[in-house]
Amino acid sequence: MPEYVSLFLVSLSAIFFVVDPIGVVPLFLAMTAGDSQEKVRRTALRACLVACGMMLFFALFGSVIFKVFGVSLGAFRVAGGILLLITALDMLRARPSETRTTPSEEQEGVVKEDVAIVPLAIPLLAGPGAIATAMVLMAKGDTLLSALPVLAAVLLTFVASYFILRASGLIQRVLRQSGVAIVERVMGLILAAIAVQFIADGGKELLR
Repeated sequence: MPEYVSLFLVSLSAIFFVVDPIGVVPLFLAMTAGDSQEKVRRTALRACLVACGMMLFFALFGSVIFKVFGVSLGAFRVAGGILLLITALDMLRARPSETRTTPSEEQEGVVKEDVAIVPLAIPLLAGPGAIATAMVLMAKGDTLLSALPVLAAVLLTFVASYFILRASGLIQRVLRQSGVAIVERVMGLILAAIAVQFIADGGKELLR
């Protein structure tokens, strides 16, 4: 049981930090500016449901993707770790990561009628780094029981993301820009450590 609790805590911290709903708050506010409170809630709900579904799909069927493309788990762990590390370094510098979305995609999102699916759900919430993280964490175990902590972490992350996005205006007012930057840097530091561990684990498997 302790190993499952440990896996859940590692999974929750890794997935929550790479999804980074607090970092999405300024973009969410810009993309939903002028919308009614009801539409803001619907947008947040749809974005989180789609992103959660995408993450769960790749978490559950990631092993099949490995087999189809002939990719070893070690190689994917190293690749996922590098992608996470790039995201973490951008977070440490409190700037948007272009592994998730580019400035042109952000600008397109601001002027779109419906932003819930693209770019909010994909790639802002469920970006390549988040998907890679879920797949690598799922590959740590080989039983259904060991998969449950990871799936629970994904679900809890997007429940929290929904409430964070719903309260985005309040969060922005309380934390202000400097507060958001501080939270981003703390998250980035923890995420960098997790990314290095992914790379180290993958490197050991490749050497074997």
